[in-house]
Amino acid sequence: MTKVVLVAAVALVDRDGRVLLTQRPEGKPMAGLWEFPGGKVEPGETPEAALIRELREEIAIDTEESCLAPLTFASHGYADFHLLMPLFACRKWEGVPVGQEGQRLSWARAAELRDYPMPPADVPLIPILRDWL
Repeated sequence: MTKVVLVAAVALVDRDGRVLLTQRPEGKPMAGLWEFPGGKVEPGETPEAALIRELREEIAIDTEESCLAPLTFASHGYADFHLLMPLFACRKWEGVPVGQEGQRLSWARAAELRDYPMPPADVPLIPILRDWL
């Protein structure tokens, strides 16, 4: 039986229509790849609550559930688990994103998203995001 892992992610979109990507730090699985900010949904937690917590912990910004709009999702089988990842869109937050775990951040235009190497689960989200932007 395959373990299903629920991870929530967000496309933070700035005033110029750019999307924030974070680079997975050394020592983590898939280190060096770029992804949408977010993280694992803990037991008893909603995807929205997980995102609010993860954004505060990982990039030091605050947002509210009302600012998170469901956009699409990824369903991807890795060798040892199956990832289910709702992707939310967010255009309103407080603070300036800063990597709290030493990870690099980059603001990318929709047309540039394919220039960033990403985990396999994130890649199918790019055309949907580009069409939406």
